[in-house]
Amino acid sequence: MSILGDRIKSLRKARGLNQTELADALNEQFNLKIDRVMISKWETDFQTPVMHSIICLAKYFNVSIDYLNGNNQNYYDNDSRYPSPTIVNNHVTFPVIGEIAAGYDSIALEDWEGDTVDIPLSYLQGRDSSEFFVLKVKGDSMFPTYQEGDKVLILKSSTMEYSGQVGAVLYDDEYASLKKVEFTYGENWMRLVAINPNIPIKTIENESLNHCKIIGIARKLIRDIY
Repeated sequence: MSILGDRIKSLRKARGLNQTELADALNEQFNLKIDRVMISKWETDFQTPVMHSIICLAKYFNVSIDYLNGNNQNYYDNDSRYPSPTIVNNHVTFPVIGEIAAGYDSIALEDWEGDTVDIPLSYLQGRDSSEFFVLKVKGDSMFPTYQEGDKVLILKSSTMEYSGQVGAVLYDDEYASLKKVEFTYGENWMRLVAINPNIPIKTIENESLNHCKIIGIARKLIRDIY
């Protein structure tokens, strides 16, 4: 395995991502059109990513292109890849309006108990703040990507952009869950899929779909590290 392939694989595993999740993240953040097979080809040296993809990988993992290509310098060393932070006041304070279960069968909570989080305007990508809300994660079914206590910036939406995207779903008219939402256009079913492999898939189909709706798409993860 080349250094490039090995470092892509190591960085992916350090993030706790499988190849499909890395492909989805790169597609969403950089508008690429890659899949799990392409990631596998990169990691096993069957195919070398084009320079644009390498640049996107470096930005996503917050490392230098030199590091990806085999420079022996540690990617977390203090160098020009880590410019000094810019202090600005351009943020929006969102109320954390409740908890959304990363498991199943948890009643949706919308009560506000005073908890807030500051979200940089850049996270909104030009959208109005009224198009978003923030929920707190409860449970471990989306571990390790989403952990209990994490706050998630949700873009209000009644549809998913693609199958397998992480969204907030209301089902049985009262239960809420944060899950990967899988579906096939034109078919009468939807699956809620956990990242934690120990959690079973929940299939919603036929009449149950009339009591189920998408309430938003997960856009940003905010985590306090102690």
